[in-house]
Amino acid sequence: MTKAKSPTPDKVIYDTDPGVDDAMALYFALAHPAIDVVGITTTFGNVSVEQAATNALYLTAIAGRPGIPVTRGVKTPWVKHPEAPPAFIHGADGLGNLGSRVATHNEVDPRSSAQFIVDMARAHPGEITLVAVGPLGNLSLALKLEPTLPTLLREVIIMGGTVLEPGNVSPVAEANIWNDPHAADSVFTAGWKLTMVGLDVTHRVITELSLFKKIADHHDHLATTTLHQAVEFYSRFYSGLHKHLYKTPGCFAHDLLAFIYLVNPELFTVETGRVRVATDGLAQGQTIMNRRDYINYPQAGWDKHKPHTQVCMAVDAPGCLKVFENTLMSNWLEEN
Repeated sequence: MTKAKSPTPDKVIYDTDPGVDDAMALYFALAHPAIDVVGITTTFGNVSVEQAATNALYLTAIAGRPGIPVTRGVKTPWVKHPEAPPAFIHGADGLGNLGSRVATHNEVDPRSSAQFIVDMARAHPGEITLVAVGPLGNLSLALKLEPTLPTLLREVIIMGGTVLEPGNVSPVAEANIWNDPHAADSVFTAGWKLTMVGLDVTHRVITELSLFKKIADHHDHLATTTLHQAVEFYSRFYSGLHKHLYKTPGCFAHDLLAFIYLVNPELFTVETGRVRVATDGLAQGQTIMNRRDYINYPQAGWDKHKPHTQVCMAVDAPGCLKVFENTLMSNWLEEN
């Protein structure tokens, strides 16, 4: 069933660590008429939080949206030792090592990312969806600042985790959750309406490099040219890692799928269950889902009062690609 469209676009805070696939997701959100990005909260992950904020400011400015507030958030994980940013995947600058950048003049909002989330949720209770596609420290800190936050946000959608699909930083862990597992576990147990869009579906949707060239050629605009250049670098990593991407260069549409779920949930098959995160040992960062809720496990941590998470387990890949292409090929840049 297709999600009923609101008479006005969904207000969204985008929590991100841009990141090439983060940039893909951002431009989809800016282009889609049903999404109103009211703020971008940045975190460490693919790059440092300082670089993440710089990238968010740049991407919004060149797309004609310099007025969107951008904040800096947490710099390191709660407990675990911070990992070096994966420059070999996203480039040292997070955007595929862009050769140059035009001058922009938008500046970072002085509030922390967590404070911005709390302020906006209080100002617009029940109206804001938070889409988080990086480590979850900003959400965890916002919960500390405002314990009633789950009742103030409309819903939370995260790109992260995996249930059945092998991990991408260990045999069982996905990178966003692994980067800050303690924060992630607090998010999964907070009690808000939460959907996990993880590797079980993102590894089923491949965006080919040729599509980004088509989009760039169509618009002949700095924003889409920059995105194409970034994806070109990003896809080289995936082409070297996965045989099926060697002949047809492309990349997984990780962060993008969180936004496609927001506007087209009918393209996904979900299961509901309690999810916890392993915080140490060889399984650090593993998202463990209880798929047998009728069993009363003796191990602590699986109590019946723990909240449920909607977990995306299957996806209509062609449908997602069609939504992405149609949205990015629209006249969204000409309207700004």
